[in-house]
Amino acid sequence: MSGRTILVIEDNEQNLYLVRFLLEKNGYEVVEARDGQTGLELAKRLAPAAIILDIQLPVMTGYAVAAALREHESLARVPIIAVTSFAMVGDRERCLQAGATDYVEKPIDPGAFLAKVREHLQDER
Repeated sequence: MSGRTILVIEDNEQNLYLVRFLLEKNGYEVVEARDGQTGLELAKRLAPAAIILDIQLPVMTGYAVAAALREHESLARVPIIAVTSFAMVGDRERCLQAGATDYVEKPIDPGAFLAKVREHLQDER
C-alpha cells in the first residue's frame, strides 16, 4: 500500500460516498470495508496510512475495532479517525479511550474532515 492509502470502515452508503469522494479528490487511494470485522482484517493485511472508522457498525462496533487495531504492533501507530453521529458529552473521550487518534462528528464538514486527515498524515508531505 502507498503512503496515501486510507481504509474507510463505514456501512452507510451516503457517508461512504462522501468520504471516498473527498479523499480521492485530494489524491488519496481509498479501500473500503462495510463492517467492523472486514475492516479489521483489511487493516491487518494492507497496513494503510490511516483509517477512517465509523463507530456504529455491523458485526463489530467501531470501539471494538479500534481496540483490536491497537493490539497489532504493525497498526499501533496508524492514525484512526473515528467518525460518528454520537455527539454527547463523553462520546469523544470514549472513542479516544478505545484507541482512536481523533474524532469527527457527523454530518461531516468537508473542510474540517480533510484538515484532520492532513494533520494526521503530515509527515508524508
